[in-house]
Amino acid sequence: MAADRRKFQILSLFLIFLGCFRAVESEQPKSGTESSPQHPVTLFTADLNATSSDVKKTLPTNTTQTDDPTTPPTGAQTTKGPTDGPPTCPSNARCSVLAAQCVQCTYNSSCVYGRDITVECHVKEGIQCVGPLTFTRTMKCQFCYQTAETEHDCTHSIDCKVISTPRERFQANCTVKEYIFCFGARTFPKSLECNWTSGYRWSTALILSITVGGFGVDRFYLGQWREGLGKLFSFGGLGVWTLVDVLLIAVGYLGPSDGSLYIY
Repeated sequence: MAADRRKFQILSLFLIFLGCFRAVESEQPKSGTESSPQHPVTLFTADLNATSSDVKKTLPTNTTQTDDPTTPPTGAQTTKGPTDGPPTCPSNARCSVLAAQCVQCTYNSSCVYGRDITVECHVKEGIQCVGPLTFTRTMKCQFCYQTAETEHDCTHSIDCKVISTPRERFQANCTVKEYIFCFGARTFPKSLECNWTSGYRWSTALILSITVGGFGVDRFYLGQWREGLGKLFSFGGLGVWTLVDVLLIAVGYLGPSDGSLYIY
């Protein structure tokens, strides 16, 4: 009985295997004209390659892309804009109102100093402007170093002492403002009086000297800590030192230790 049951199970498994084999064989193509079904991944890859080919056909073949955004592609057509001049020379402005750095004028230094004269000017090469390139301008007969203080800008120095008799001077470099026409070099050296401040106020120093000057607070405020200690331990020189400092600060003789000017 057990042997018959085993034979039946083996026969059933054989029939099931035979049926599966025939089912698989029936799904295969019967002739060479029929193609086997492709895997979904293969179909997606083929579609992607076809799309990439279409995109490449639409791109120009004579351009080369670069990583630098400021570099135009090789082979691409670029439009050359107007040539820019110095920073003070705006593009497409009226030629007759350009700054002195943007034009070349014919000067006559034999004129009378201080009088108004008319000079002929021409726009420098490479500067784009509107109107005639040659025009006339009215200017004062003077060299650039003879211009007024309001007509040029100068450098400053903090390496000199303001509180000194006579006041120290330093050599500054001055440059004429852009719309001032004059003869000679537009940048020139000029001797100026030392005139700078570091934030000390005259009113604050005077109030401190009157109220708590006996403790040397005014000297500490001005950066003179040695004199401040002397006033502190001598109780303001028994009042004499305090009175003298009040007078010196009031007339402006006693100033900050760094040699700068007061802010009034």
